[in-house]
Amino acid sequence: MSGWIVGLRRRLHAIPELGYEEHKTSQLIRETLTELGIPWQGPIAETGVVATLSGGRGPCVALRADIDALPIEEQADVPFRSQHPGRMHACGHDCHTAMLLGAARLLKQRESELKGTVKLIFQPAEEGLAGAERMCHAGVLRDPPVERIFGMHVWPATPTGQMAGRAGTFLAATGFMHIVVEGVGGHAAMPHLTVDPVCTAAKIVVELQTIISREVDPLQSGVVSVTSFHGGETTNVIPGEVRLSGTMRSQTLEGLLFLQRRIREFVEGIAAVHRCRARVEFPGTNFPATVNTPALWDLAREIGSELLGAESVQESPPVMGGEDFAFYTQQVPGCFIGLGIRNEELGSTWGLHHPRFLVDEAALPLGTALHAEFALRSLRELATER
Repeated sequence: MSGWIVGLRRRLHAIPELGYEEHKTSQLIRETLTELGIPWQGPIAETGVVATLSGGRGPCVALRADIDALPIEEQADVPFRSQHPGRMHACGHDCHTAMLLGAARLLKQRESELKGTVKLIFQPAEEGLAGAERMCHAGVLRDPPVERIFGMHVWPATPTGQMAGRAGTFLAATGFMHIVVEGVGGHAAMPHLTVDPVCTAAKIVVELQTIISREVDPLQSGVVSVTSFHGGETTNVIPGEVRLSGTMRSQTLEGLLFLQRRIREFVEGIAAVHRCRARVEFPGTNFPATVNTPALWDLAREIGSELLGAESVQESPPVMGGEDFAFYTQQVPGCFIGLGIRNEELGSTWGLHHPRFLVDEAALPLGTALHAEFALRSLRELATER
């Protein structure tokens, strides 16, 4: 099946679409499921699809893949590169989708052996738009109720043939910020006649870092990153406004809310001292931390050891990246793993969200096998417990 899975991935890679706009991607998923004889429902949450396989009455487990891309111009030199200018599968969601379709094919071949039901969740809008939350609100974890859920992400830091994860908090709680600093613009040769938002914004950028260095327990992780700074259009005019944006991360949702409260206080206070006004917004939805149920990480580690070798399963420290898979694990036990794709010989070394991101496709059939075994083993365990 390797060639079939890789072929699907390349077709998906060529048609990257942003969150809630994944119409071609969703169509390809539905067509593939139909060809496999697997019933599906959709669209859900705009472009999502849920497929179901069942061997009869019994427990229900779910496998999830995200399907959206990023607003990045691709620079990777591959023959199947993006056909949509300014959009790219730079986070590997094309791989996730292809691997789950591979698992659909494997599980369909074994459907009579299933000790219950497997739901395959193809979810839109993971990249900051909380598609998982909308899928949950749409009821994808109900009818029948999901008792376990598994997901995975291609992992550039880990060599191909290996997997990484941990019990407890694996990925961070995540939020985003927009800041507007308003002053009084004027001629740059006469700064005393202006109220300079550039200097004020620069001080805000520097001082925000002291929240982490002086207010967060050194034994706890936290991140505040300002990632854009825009103000002015020419060399001799002090602008009247500067706009900043960025992100904050914590290992807990409570920690994230603390960072947001202190960011607002810092920004408003620094602006006031310098005679400016400031507005702070935290747009979208805060992503909770992705927390792996310890017993399910133990199961995933056991399966990984059997399929990949015990030496190929890595215990990972917490990672400050975020994942909206967390919305599922808020409701049901779950486990999320990283699947290694690093291969120096192929040039598969670039990080996620990089325009030259490249995947070692040899990892894809391994991800399919892991998905399928997570489902099969979980159904057997749950059926035995009843």
